[in-house]
Amino acid sequence: MFEPEDIREWRDHDVVDVGRKKIGSLEAVYVDTATDLPSFATVTVGLPTKRRLVFVPLENATVGPGYLKVTVDRKLVKEAPSIDTDGELPAEDEPKVFAHYGMPYKTGTGGERRLGRR
Repeated sequence: MFEPEDIREWRDHDVVDVGRKKIGSLEAVYVDTATDLPSFATVTVGLPTKRRLVFVPLENATVGPGYLKVTVDRKLVKEAPSIDTDGELPAEDEPKVFAHYGMPYKTGTGGERRLGRR
């Protein structure tokens, strides 16, 4: 596992899927608020006139020369919940991101958000 600070250095680098097909460019990292470990990244996808940010899990992701490789398929990522390039993820949409990838979701013990942007 790598630290969130390390991933920030990869901003704007390519994000590729398991088959090394380009998904888009790394925009930001979201950490699990319970552990402070990288959990999801937002990836810029779309045409220059209609860009959006999609969420992709970072579990078992690896870095290579000039790219971040995730363990999910490009098609699944492109269908993931998204936000505008200048938007933020509403708290009520967090469960949808986890559900899209078949991952369990639960809030903190006090009901706090699960994801925090770094």
